[in-house]
Amino acid sequence: MPEGDLDPPIACTLGAGDFKARLVWIAELNKTALRHHHRDDLQLELSYAAEARAQVLKMVRQEQECCAFLTFHVDEGAELVRVTIVAPEAAREAAETLFEQFLSRAPSGASSCCGASS
Repeated sequence: MPEGDLDPPIACTLGAGDFKARLVWIAELNKTALRHHHRDDLQLELSYAAEARAQVLKMVRQEQECCAFLTFHVDEGAELVRVTIVAPEAAREAAETLFEQFLSRAPSGASSCCGASS
């Protein structure tokens, strides 16, 4: 890539306290509304109950601000709100850790293709 390419850095811009608060907030959202998650390499799909639409959209907006290197796509359905998060190839080594934050305290009833560990 040419020098001066402005790809966002592979780093969260939140401070330590704000990061911890965000993880707690996401964990609570997951506990109440996450219905399914599926990981495929550098892509994570999260499906939330439609009733949590406003909170899910808030999460996506906030995460786009602090983790600009991740790509987010939202698909709103009648019963589920699906969020697809894609990490760039440059973040491959950190992908497991990056995606863990979106699965924190996922309810035991939520299914996953790859058995993400806590």
